[in-house]
Amino acid sequence: MASIPFDNSFARLSDTFYTRLDPTPVAKPGPIAVNDALAAELGIDAGWLASEEGTAVIAGNVVPTGAEPLAAVYAGHQFGNYNPQLGDGRAVLLGEVVTKSGQRFDIQLKGSGRTPYSRGGDGRSPMGPVIREYLLSEAFHALGVPATRALAAVSTGEDVFRESASPGAVMARVASSHIRIGTFQFFAARGDQEALQTLTGYCLDRHFPAQAGAPNAALALLDAVIASQAELVAKWMCLGFIHGVMNTDNMLICGETIDFGPCAFMDEFHPGKVFSSIDQGGRYAYANQPAIAHWNLACLAQSLLPLLHPEQDEAVALAQAAVDSFPVQYQAAHHRGMANKFGLMEISDHDNKLVEDFFELLTNEKADFTLAFRRLYEIAAEDTSEISEWFEFSAAFELWLAQWRRRLKEDPLTPETRAERMRLANPVFVPRNHRVEEAIRAAEDEKDFRPFRALLACLADPFTWRAEQAHYAQPPLPQEIVQQTFCGT
Repeated sequence: MASIPFDNSFARLSDTFYTRLDPTPVAKPGPIAVNDALAAELGIDAGWLASEEGTAVIAGNVVPTGAEPLAAVYAGHQFGNYNPQLGDGRAVLLGEVVTKSGQRFDIQLKGSGRTPYSRGGDGRSPMGPVIREYLLSEAFHALGVPATRALAAVSTGEDVFRESASPGAVMARVASSHIRIGTFQFFAARGDQEALQTLTGYCLDRHFPAQAGAPNAALALLDAVIASQAELVAKWMCLGFIHGVMNTDNMLICGETIDFGPCAFMDEFHPGKVFSSIDQGGRYAYANQPAIAHWNLACLAQSLLPLLHPEQDEAVALAQAAVDSFPVQYQAAHHRGMANKFGLMEISDHDNKLVEDFFELLTNEKADFTLAFRRLYEIAAEDTSEISEWFEFSAAFELWLAQWRRRLKEDPLTPETRAERMRLANPVFVPRNHRVEEAIRAAEDEKDFRPFRALLACLADPFTWRAEQAHYAQPPLPQEIVQQTFCGT
């Protein structure tokens, strides 16, 4: 058997943080996809990964040499309600690998069977959520947004029962780590200061080594996580992405996007847009995401209070000051992103109304978020006309466009620099809901993975127009609109 070069640092921590167990074998595993480029980066032979042996490993039927399978424990606020014990209920961490550049990554099997944290569930995943996460996570990588990655996916030969029977699948997910805000909440709620201290030091060493020698380790970690989350959520907002389930157990300390269940990229823009079938109150609507991230970070700060300072009042003051920095950091990151989207050197206070007016027009005109910004790029670039035949701004935008053009003339960016910045900030191809659903339906209903692979190939280069793939950029027809998305696992 080919080897995976495991080096399992999390498994070397005490079993306070996890339960050791093997994944549950499946009936008849079959390959769906292998991420050749990611496999090479991790030092894994992609050919072996696609072989019968590799498929058996991803399915959970064989535990490879060097793996130390475990399910991690954590807690979390779910839609604002605290659950004191969650954990990997449908996932098993096989182990970690270290790349040639020294970057450490987890390899986790998602949909690999019951664990002590399954809470009565079967620990399995239908094929649909695996297809969705594979497409979305790889699209994020191509878009330059920190996210977990998809290494491989396999079918199980077994049905999974939710509302009805669906074919099952397992995905090998790669992350810088799977430690969550909820991991800290779990130990804080139990008053386990020793575990909190261990976890803090581990996260600093692994994710923020430049701050590892800080005199106040907990404060250094809190500051680093706040900064990374500000950047991450700003990127979501600049792409019209709705995560859909921003519970504290779905927010990674390393600053990567995780859990591509009830998520979506908007078609028609609306700040209050919600896709998740379980978000009845709109808690995680598009416009609420920065505030929810702020709230989640306050939960992390509260968990770290015992480590921030021995005096409660001092600890609270340090935590409050750190958390209060999030809105400023987020706004700065969002302004940088929006400056690139609008073709400006920077967004000044003078530009705020221009930006706000554009979003108001998007809302009122029910304009497509992705295409509206891509059309701005085309107008600024002047020498290209990719989508204008089937998307153009309505007459309501004319006054705004005139104001924007005047603003561009005042801006110091050269036309060439502006065009390239705008192109790389305004993708033409995103994983649109109806195309993802099309791939899922073909895979689940027909065992046909061609739509999945074709969409995956398109999303690998989201910024370059290709006429032969234009259908992937087009918004849905009325009968194709996806109103809700589901976790499904």
